[in-house]
Amino acid sequence: MDNFSLLAIAPEVLLTIGAIAVLGVEVIWAKGHRTWAPIAAVSVLGAIVASVAQWNHVQEVGGSLHYSLANPSGQIITPMLSMDAFSAFGGIAIFAVTGLALAAAWELVARLQTRGAELVSLILLAAIGLHLMASSANLVMLFLGLEVASISLYVVAGFTRHRVTADESAMKYFLLGSFASAILLYGIALVFAATGSTSIYGATGVAATLDTVLLRSDGVLLAGIALIIVGLGFKISAAPFHQWAPDVYQGAPTGVVGFMAAGVKIAGFAAMARVLSVALGTQADDWAPAIAVLAVASVLIGSVMAIAQSDIKRMLAYSGVAHAGFMLTAIVAGVEGIPSLWFYLATYAIQLIGAFAVVGVVGGSAAGGSAIDDYAGLGERAPKLAVAFTIFMLAMGGIPLTSGFIGKAGVFSAAISADYLWLAIVAL
Repeated sequence: MDNFSLLAIAPEVLLTIGAIAVLGVEVIWAKGHRTWAPIAAVSVLGAIVASVAQWNHVQEVGGSLHYSLANPSGQIITPMLSMDAFSAFGGIAIFAVTGLALAAAWELVARLQTRGAELVSLILLAAIGLHLMASSANLVMLFLGLEVASISLYVVAGFTRHRVTADESAMKYFLLGSFASAILLYGIALVFAATGSTSIYGATGVAATLDTVLLRSDGVLLAGIALIIVGLGFKISAAPFHQWAPDVYQGAPTGVVGFMAAGVKIAGFAAMARVLSVALGTQADDWAPAIAVLAVASVLIGSVMAIAQSDIKRMLAYSGVAHAGFMLTAIVAGVEGIPSLWFYLATYAIQLIGAFAVVGVVGGSAAGGSAIDDYAGLGERAPKLAVAFTIFMLAMGGIPLTSGFIGKAGVFSAAISADYLWLAIVAL
């Protein structure tokens, strides 16, 4: 049991050591980014290896992505943290995105000199919070993980503070993010008031209580579910809770926007899937129609608004709103939609990181924005870069023979299997 428990927290331990070591080395030796690079690389690779080990362990005891999510017998480490196929795969995706983001942002890190160590440490700490969100077995742990990630990202958003747009980006993200966190916390409190528990699993958990106890009035519970959806909807930038995303993406350093966008989406959807499909699975008839409405709003608003943008980062932000809507179509299917959701999340994260890496090369890793007009003639100036960007855009658009097409087909099929044919038609 001790080895089992150590494996469960190994990614967090390795990343924490890495974050402290980066700062410590800079304070003691001040060798610059050439010293931080191996430390960050080792800690991220170690976290990925630990997540793969978690996955292998879970496969030995049995359980697929969706089965272990709903039936994690013997896999709960504490009442606060779980280790199942769901959290292990989430860790692999989150830490892979972290490594790719650090590589894409390394020009910015080197340019910041001493302050670059702080940026690297903040990204590693944010990754810890994101993974805690994906592996939470308790609503309170979910909130703590969200706050660890959010506070780090608030600082990252305004890290290039010599620009006014960076200050505006950080301030908007902080104010709206704090407001959304308060809403989420209030929703958790209402769920606790209705069920007497914040645990997702266990004999006294939310799921077990709702399955065995008949509530006299479910008004408090429904209000709590609504507030939790709103709080998590902000984190995944689903409409109409997306207002922060375009401004934050435009003002934040280009080199790290990909991590802010992709990492938060992975963790946010992982948390939403676990809370709604497992803890509140018996209330699916109440929350699934609301999720379907959010999906439609996100797809329509994100797609239409993306067309009107003249800045590539704002366009990608609104594209992210639309993609959040597509992924929400898998959430309505409950645990059966989990495999499709994870495939979409993993492939979209790679597309997004790649797209923002190209934007960073074209417009500069610290630039506040990048006009679409700057991409005119890119095929002549940098053919390889243009081909890569084209592939990422085609995949995001869901063009056949790309991963985006397979992902969309998967989430649409999940929605249809849950008797939401109309949702799949609208999304299509």
